[in-house]
Amino acid sequence: MARETFQYAVIRVVPRIEWEEFVNVGVIVFCRTRRFLAARTVEDCDRVRLLAPTADLTDVLAYLQAMCRVAAGEPDAGPIAALPPSERFGWLTAPSSTTVQTSPVHSGLCEDPQCTLDHLYARLIAQ
Repeated sequence: MARETFQYAVIRVVPRIEWEEFVNVGVIVFCRTRRFLAARTVEDCDRVRLLAPTADLTDVLAYLQAMCRVAAGEPDAGPIAALPPSERFGWLTAPSSTTVQTSPVHSGLCEDPQCTLDHLYARLIAQ
């Protein structure tokens, strides 16, 4: 299989903006040539609780789930989910929250975008 260019961003939770600390909680991968866009996030925010033990993270988890649904283009995920993958990726990586943020967009080469997503998640999030 040929290697293709892909882009990715790490999803971060910033429990207290004034501390300028964050926890990596997910990753978004976009490969235009393979028409691939997907996000994978944590299912709980236990690591975030280490920085902010009293934070209510219910809304954060819902936001992360919504990001995954938008990336997947699920029909019931709202109007953004209906956009083409490149526009959804731009929307997902644009600054829109002080609590849930994304890293700068990085790029690379991959043979299989799903394997790349799994690898980045294991390397950057699941450790």
